[in-house]
Amino acid sequence: MIQRFIELGEGYGDIYELRELITSNQQRFMHGFVFISKNPQGQDVLSVAAVFKPAAEGNFMPIYMCREGIPVDSKRLDIFEQAVAEIGFTPIKMEVKHSTVYADRKFYHSHLISVLRLNHYIPPMQ
Repeated sequence: MIQRFIELGEGYGDIYELRELITSNQQRFMHGFVFISKNPQGQDVLSVAAVFKPAAEGNFMPIYMCREGIPVDSKRLDIFEQAVAEIGFTPIKMEVKHSTVYADRKFYHSHLISVLRLNHYIPPMQ
């Protein structure tokens, strides 16, 4: 199974697109995540992500993400948490390293996928 992050943006206007993906794909929704990290200036920033089950055909599990553009106690975080709560789920909060720690964004995404697999939030590699 291919598990891949799809970055929508940094959580400004794209948070509304993520909300729409969650509400229109309720039957495929698996988990919502709030990743907390410290930016290079030492401030806490948030990423939000939604994991969906693979489509009926194909072997692709998308993880849509708004990366590191959401400050703590933001209205945008409320929008995400409300969308997840409306379909009966609670977002999972995790502290992770900031993406700038990694030489390439692919390594950052691979690290997050490994963390999600180890915690049994997404299926293991097959």
